[in-house]
Amino acid sequence: MTHIAEALRIDIPVKLDELRIVFSISALAFEGDLPASIFHLQLITGDIADWGARSDVIAVFHTNAGHVMLHDDAYNGERHISTGNPYKSLVTDLVVRGVRVELCGATAKAHGWTNKDLLPDIAVNTDAMARTAQLVQQGFVKISE
Repeated sequence: MTHIAEALRIDIPVKLDELRIVFSISALAFEGDLPASIFHLQLITGDIADWGARSDVIAVFHTNAGHVMLHDDAYNGERHISTGNPYKSLVTDLVVRGVRVELCGATAKAHGWTNKDLLPDIAVNTDAMARTAQLVQQGFVKISE
């Protein structure tokens, strides 16, 4: 029996002219080997590009996801491995796509990390809760991952 592939019907097509989104990423859940939060950021930035929409997308990594922001040496020390940060190219790609990537300052302090431990283009905020509240008050939609 031959199975003929059928196209997926989209019942509710969405196209936005502008998006202001903050992703609050406290832990890594996975789609296969890819962190779901990074997959979702790739998905929405792809949509934004397809729509030609104006956007401001911010990803705030904190708590049990903060280590994603570390360069190879710091990552190895934090995670007790020697393979380097497996997420660094994914983070770099998000930055190239226009995502502003931030690390929670409270998470960094709790782990003893400094700015020198971080990947390029990572901004450190006071703490994830205050930053997320600030952005929501500025009209950003919060997505919790």
